[in-house]
Amino acid sequence: MKKVGLLGGTFDPVHNGHIEIAKSFIGSGYIDELWILLTPYPPHKIDKKHVSYEKRLLMLENAFNNHEFKILSIEKDLPKPSYTYRTIKVLKKENPDYRFFFCLGEDSLTKFHTWKHFDKILEEAELLVAKRPNFDHSSVETTILKKTTFVEHQPIDISSSSIKSNINDELYLKSYLPSSVHSVIEKENLYR
Repeated sequence: MKKVGLLGGTFDPVHNGHIEIAKSFIGSGYIDELWILLTPYPPHKIDKKHVSYEKRLLMLENAFNNHEFKILSIEKDLPKPSYTYRTIKVLKKENPDYRFFFCLGEDSLTKFHTWKHFDKILEEAELLVAKRPNFDHSSVETTILKKTTFVEHQPIDISSSSIKSNINDELYLKSYLPSSVHSVIEKENLYR
């Protein structure tokens, strides 16, 4: 049975932190493939403005063009807003012989119990969680931890919001963005 990790996000924009966590998941040995899900309308960011789905997809394809990852745009065609449990259910129906792992960072694990139907996500997939140094997950429910496998990871201290805040700092952008993504941002004049 093929083991597939699912890594979702708005990737607005995708940065080196995303690439490193994706490498940690695929390098963990727990999964054979990593599928990256671009979320068009995340329920917890419904009031925020995003660069168009097509531009974010372009940046994602550019960021992962030299790596063995699969980019999926399935959530664009599913009902809005995008709920993880719904996406996983559809993917399992389309790929009945696959075993799915939902991938996330340890910081997101502490809020996982607030996700829509988090219990249904756990019915459909196991969690693969990238460790953060000295992170305390004692507040995480036992039912969630029982379905969680932790993978080694050295996080990069970067966020999409910090990229946007420093959009005019070329040195900053070159330090934290893949050059192919930086090129798309420049060419399309994004985040300005």
